[in-house]
Amino acid sequence: MSGQPARLRAVPSGAGVSSSSVPVVDRTPTHRVRIVDATLACMAHRGTTKTTVDDIARQAGISRATVYRVFPGGKVEILAAVVDTEMARLFSALGVRMGTADRLADVLVNGIVEAVTRVTTHPALGYLVEHEPDVVLRHLAFDESNQLLATATRFVAPFLARWMDPEESARVAEWSTRIVLSYCINPSSETDLTDPVQARRLIETFVLPGIRALQAPDRTAPIAIAAFAAERRPDRPNHPSDITPVKGDQP
Repeated sequence: MSGQPARLRAVPSGAGVSSSSVPVVDRTPTHRVRIVDATLACMAHRGTTKTTVDDIARQAGISRATVYRVFPGGKVEILAAVVDTEMARLFSALGVRMGTADRLADVLVNGIVEAVTRVTTHPALGYLVEHEPDVVLRHLAFDESNQLLATATRFVAPFLARWMDPEESARVAEWSTRIVLSYCINPSSETDLTDPVQARRLIETFVLPGIRALQAPDRTAPIAIAAFAAERRPDRPNHPSDITPVKGDQP
């Protein structure tokens, strides 16, 4: 199997079946991309609730019937394709930016700046955050959130593996993803992570010291990323207040 969507062609008239009786299912990549991009344009002006298949067809310049031939599941299937396509585009851009860096700090800065810039300037996502926040939050809670973190971690970790072992790279990849999500969901008035200078200041002040602590030779247990309980227990190791900064050169 090639992995490409199947395309059913009309059977030649000499094959014993009338060609008109076999539907042509048009799933060409060109039509798929046009429909996805048209949906994004519609979402940027009216969101998901008010966008219809007819709106998408008009925006794409194709018939409603063609939309359903490409996406038999209709609007639900189209929206799922939009999410998958935009995630693929984001990861592709991140790969280019992070792949050009030759220092750990540069990999982190490039990745965070690219991710935050693309998310915060995305027209369709911006409309949803303002007018349909529940649609966005649905993907940032519970199992959806865990899946997003796991996917991003698997993608980012190999770019960090030049400077740390696989376990450490996975943990730092998750830290970085949580930073991006946090600043995108609740932007800071003091830190603009679309600015490389400010992003580097955050990385060098908070993230790199954490990496050094993670790599400290006297570390006796992994440092948990999950939120700590409000009440501190004496028997719980590696509470944030117990971590002593490790001196030394930056990675």
